[in-house]
Amino acid sequence: MFKLLKFIKGYRIRALLAPLFKMLEATFELLVPIVMVKLVDIGIAGNNKGYILKCGAVLIMLTIVGYLFSITAQYFAAKSAIGFGKELRKALFKHIMSLSYTEQDKSGASTLITRMTSDVNQAVSGVNMILRLFLRSPFIVFGAVIMAFLVDFETSMVFLIILPVLTIVVFGITYVCIPMYKNVQNRLDKVTLLTRESLIGVRVIRAFNRQDIERKEFGDAANVLKKSQLRVGVVSGFMNPVTFLIVNLGIAMLIKNGSVRVNIGELTQGQVIALVNYMSQILVELVKLANLIITLTKTAASFHRLSDIFDIKPGTEFPESLSEEASSESVVFHKVSMIYSDSKENSIEDISFTAKKGEIIGIIGGTGSGKSSLVNLIPRFYDICEGSLTINGIDIEKYPREELRGMIGIVPQKAVLFRGSIADNLRMSKPDATEEEINNALKMAEAYDFVNQKENGIDYMITENGTNLSGGQRQRLTMARAFVKNPYILILDDSTSALDYGTEAKVRKNLRKYSDGRITFIVSQRASSVMHADKIIVMDDGKAVGIGKHDELMKINEIYRDICLTQLSEKEGMAV
Repeated sequence: MFKLLKFIKGYRIRALLAPLFKMLEATFELLVPIVMVKLVDIGIAGNNKGYILKCGAVLIMLTIVGYLFSITAQYFAAKSAIGFGKELRKALFKHIMSLSYTEQDKSGASTLITRMTSDVNQAVSGVNMILRLFLRSPFIVFGAVIMAFLVDFETSMVFLIILPVLTIVVFGITYVCIPMYKNVQNRLDKVTLLTRESLIGVRVIRAFNRQDIERKEFGDAANVLKKSQLRVGVVSGFMNPVTFLIVNLGIAMLIKNGSVRVNIGELTQGQVIALVNYMSQILVELVKLANLIITLTKTAASFHRLSDIFDIKPGTEFPESLSEEASSESVVFHKVSMIYSDSKENSIEDISFTAKKGEIIGIIGGTGSGKSSLVNLIPRFYDICEGSLTINGIDIEKYPREELRGMIGIVPQKAVLFRGSIADNLRMSKPDATEEEINNALKMAEAYDFVNQKENGIDYMITENGTNLSGGQRQRLTMARAFVKNPYILILDDSTSALDYGTEAKVRKNLRKYSDGRITFIVSQRASSVMHADKIIVMDDGKAVGIGKHDELMKINEIYRDICLTQLSEKEGMAV
């Protein structure tokens, strides 16, 4: 947990000044009852108006100086906490981005979002409160006890009775609350998950008329969170009334004992007032300390949860530089196998083939056959567990991250577009792409015509996830984004599923026209998408059950032949 405090290093001076000024403010606060003793015993008792005004001026001065110190302390505390939050968020985001698909799959998007938002905010709030109150409150409490003994030793023995009782109550309630707050944060993860899924899948929910079911499921999760929060609220709610009761009993004891001693002349009225003030200060500071401890409890839980994310080591490590030179222009799979985490069986098993520069490789198979898993090995989204995978004769594990993924262009299964203009989305693959390069990529993806029909053309603004575009338009833009990069290796992962056969045929023609300088992988469930490829890999249950050209596979491979004949029948049926 404490390793997260390294993010405050750049703000160490401010972090030291904040509690320093708080201590100075507390010192002036402790002096106020002493001035009150003089004001009552000398000024008021002696009807000395000049002395009263003098003491009043001193009190005003103490108040103003204390206020200035307090404002200064809060300024430095806020600057330190916000700076800590900025550095923490940057490091956390960078770390999450360094994780492979395997680690991200284990954690889950909703958990990572909660860590980046709620937990970081709680950590910032905790650091702010620590800098402001962690030293001030104990200083006031013990300082008030010491000052009370300096006022009158015998009467102040009440403090030695009240203080331990208050300490037991405060820390006892806090100890009970710690696991309860951790549970609340875990319940919040569930609510965040349901919120994210409902917002992303709102169209599916409405399509299947599941609004009521989703509302009930979300309501149940929210109720569980509410009950957890109420439970911890009830327990922590005892803090204030119990502490007030104990302190008020202490004040009553002070007044009772003090009044007796005032009557016999052993104590002055001003001293009694000072002792009551010190008891009140202890009450206020212990309540603050109790709230601080509750905040620290939440912060500790968030720190642990954030540390858990930082403790996840990236499963995929990349070297700093490439030490070998290319010996060929090809991608070679040699007895490659891959297994997903927490899985007992290989998802890809014993795959061997070679893809040469200028070739188009088609990968076809049924759902769950391992097509996408196979191409995800090339950019090292997942690592192989057996065999070897080389690009241009160099093992992919020897490529630095930037160099490996810099030569690869990917069009994923799900067409993901970001809020912004079409040009901004296409320049994600190549930030310095010219308008001419963008237009050429749009033409290759058969998206040029529909983009030009949009208002402002390539400057047309896309909403989040491209919801103001059709499915086919989104897919063509994601293809254009990859084409802008002009990659050495192009991976199209079922990226034409939303296109009609005519548009898909034009895209394939464009790919063939510009395929001389690259290696292209086309993953599809459509036979028409891969039948003209230079090499077709037929996948079934994670294995390559056939490799060859269309004509060869039609003769010797039953699975491929069934796929082709089935889809041909469907097309004929549609024609009728």
